[in-house]
Amino acid sequence: MDINKSIAQRLGEIVSPLSDNAVKKFASILIRTELKKNEAILREGEISNQLYFVQSGLIRQYYYKNGRELTEHFAHENDIFINIESSLLQEPMNLTIEALEPTVLYRIPYRQLSVLMDECRDIDILYRKFMEQKLTHIHQKIDSFRFETASERYYRLLKERPEIIKRAPLVHIASYLLMSPETLSRIRSGTL
Repeated sequence: MDINKSIAQRLGEIVSPLSDNAVKKFASILIRTELKKNEAILREGEISNQLYFVQSGLIRQYYYKNGRELTEHFAHENDIFINIESSLLQEPMNLTIEALEPTVLYRIPYRQLSVLMDECRDIDILYRKFMEQKLTHIHQKIDSFRFETASERYYRLLKERPEIIKRAPLVHIASYLLMSPETLSRIRSGTL
């Protein structure tokens, strides 16, 4: 079996089952991309027209505020990510997406995906379930910032996404959790 079919099947296992026909169609639009460490796949001001599936490596989405980089999202093996606003509205992104490690990902062109969603119910369901998962994740993250302490946010991330804690630089983890690196260090050392 070729690698694109294997990736399409993996997406079906992660999000929603795909028939053999849907796997074949989905595999036909996947574009393998290799990134070096610190290489950007999209920069602020560009328009995103794709979804992405991470086969290996670690990705970070970030933006600038008051001269500082703030991490919006991490993605690693078997994660799918998208810049929802830019992809759906076809407007320039306010984020940059870069590899924190050498990364292999598969690009899923949105226009081609839209055609497949019209042709194949399994692919339409996969996309809908993916978007539901992403929107739920966004809502949970917002609630975390509103209702949890800095320590609770860190321990939630440690429990739910331990790979991020193990692999991402602390400065990026701190910005993702909306705290200073010093606060994160105190939490990790147990002094906060």
